[in-house]
Order: sequence, then C-alpha cells, then structure tokens
Amino acid sequence: MANKMLNIILGTKLKMSQAFEGNVRTPITLIEAGPCVVTQIKTETKDGYQAVQLGFGSKKLKNTSKAQEGHTKKAATKTQPRFFA
Repeated sequence: MANKMLNIILGTKLKMSQAFEGNVRTPITLIEAGPCVVTQIKTETKDGYQAVQLGFGSKKLKNTSKAQEGHTKKAATKTQPRFFA
C-alpha cells in the first residue's frame, strides 16, 4: 500500500487583506498556522490503519470535556488543543 499524504493547513483566519501586482488587486486571507501538536498516533497493528491526529491552538481546561481532557492527557501535551484534525 502506498503512503498517501494530505495537503492541508491547520490554522485560524486572522483577517482579510489585499495585494497589488501592477494594476491588479488580489484579495488574500491571512492565516495563523502556528505550532501543531501530535495528539494521537494510529498504528496498523493496533488500529488496522496508519494515521496521525494533530491539535492546534489552546483553550482553558475548564472549557474542555472530560473526554478531550483524557485524550490529551494520554498524549502528554502541555496545553489543551482547541482544534483537532
């Protein structure tokens, strides 16, 4: 089986802006693609497939569910990620 990669950017939208090249105006979106944390690694022997789960951003511990708290505690991350992919 060939390894397949997903081409994505995990981040948050900061703002819209514009850029000029000659007389042509192009709208652009500014994205903060900050540090991502590996929160889970799926292996073929244990799970039947290979995958990696990433976390991005941070949020307060009081705003997380017990399931998410346990999930990231197992991953030994310092902060609670806001978004998962």
